[in-house]
Amino acid sequence: MKIIVPMAGRGSRLRPHTLTIPKPLIPIAGKPIVHRLVEDIAGVLNQPIDEVAFVIHESFGKKVEEDLVAIAHKLGARGTIYYQNEALGTGHAIMCAKESLSGPAVIAYADTLIRADFDLDTTADSVIWVKQVDKPEAFGVINLNDNNEIVELVEKPKEFVSDLAVIGIYYFKDIAILKNELQSVLDNNIVHGGEYQINDGIKQMMAKGMKFVPGKVDEWMDCGNKEVTVETNSRMLGFLHNDGENLVSDTLRLENSTIIPPCFIDEDVAIINSIIGPNVSLGKGTHVTNCKIQNSLIQTHTHLKNAKLDNAMIGNHVVFDGDFKSVSIGDYSVLE
Repeated sequence: MKIIVPMAGRGSRLRPHTLTIPKPLIPIAGKPIVHRLVEDIAGVLNQPIDEVAFVIHESFGKKVEEDLVAIAHKLGARGTIYYQNEALGTGHAIMCAKESLSGPAVIAYADTLIRADFDLDTTADSVIWVKQVDKPEAFGVINLNDNNEIVELVEKPKEFVSDLAVIGIYYFKDIAILKNELQSVLDNNIVHGGEYQINDGIKQMMAKGMKFVPGKVDEWMDCGNKEVTVETNSRMLGFLHNDGENLVSDTLRLENSTIIPPCFIDEDVAIINSIIGPNVSLGKGTHVTNCKIQNSLIQTHTHLKNAKLDNAMIGNHVVFDGDFKSVSIGDYSVLE
């Protein structure tokens, strides 16, 4: 089994944080988004992963590439890097990894996280992961026949089709078939909004009678902008806490302070005269003094003083001294 992860964009909706680090590498509950995504998919598949192929922009740099390959190695898989240097759509991104497009594979876009527990239907030609949503008109949705097979993909339907939204994770029994269909999309210049889309390859497969079925997830968490990323961090902390995972490092220095779980506290963190939690992540080497922080995502080596934070997202190596509340502060900022 292979996992193909298109992640070429840095994430403009999550600036300023993505000016210094690509969105898929921003930590959620102490672990990068893409790392959690790949691990969660591997857990759902419950079978050996041979290769994880990442499609990135060349500007991400060698350090990012090394970190991504290390994620694959932790799963016992080979890590492969491909480049998409032009934003030409989901279908184009997948085809940038065409050398890896053979055999059974999962495609997963690296700006979402899931919680799921189901048996993968490996008899189908493809499984499309979906989640029941309240406002299907805002999403791409699937249309099912009486046999619970997907017969149509509809983008942002004006009239009700279904409430099962496509979340951007797909299984293909033989991804080489999708590869051939997407090559046809590229060769015939089939574009929507100036981009080549995976849906056009899928629709061609459906037209040839291939069997598509839904795979439903229990939770679908977005990391598209600051607000939803902070919310996703809080939700993930809750899940991990309920799973009994230890989220607080033994190296924590705690003085006259209270931690209200769930919270993730990384190594070499100091908390002094403060109340932390619930739903707070503190990255490695962060120091907090005279603060009250809840529902917030704080990254590494940041120094916070005299702060009362709620719904905050703060980057790495930040110095923050003040009484602000709902903030979004990128790396190496100083507010005193």
